[in-house]
Amino acid sequence: MLGYATARAGSADTAYRSIDVAGRTATGDPHALVQVMYEELNRALGAVASAIRLGNHSVKSEKISRALTILFALESGLDFEKGGDVSYTLANLYRGARKQIIKASLGDDPEPFLLVARNLNEIASAWRQIRGG
Repeated sequence: MLGYATARAGSADTAYRSIDVAGRTATGDPHALVQVMYEELNRALGAVASAIRLGNHSVKSEKISRALTILFALESGLDFEKGGDVSYTLANLYRGARKQIIKASLGDDPEPFLLVARNLNEIASAWRQIRGG
């Protein structure tokens, strides 16, 4: 019975996180959504590094998929007409981050994931400053 409870705890955490993310983005503010995506991307990459250290390949795979999905979402949300060169620079950055993650996913070194997270955190920090938060 304890095994079942432990397994369900993981899905409860996932459900809570989904509700939390939905609540933080319910305002319809696209800038807030981008900030939440950066936060979730950072969490996913940190979880990948942790899963590697613990030898948990299923969590590693799940969180890599989440990070890649978030990067695709960030790129697809760019407005190249309004954003101009900044949008193109961000698109290239997101593509490069995806390539680094995919390449690193073949190994068991947490450092490349943490490096991507650090690099993207610089962008996220600039985003927060622009938004005034």
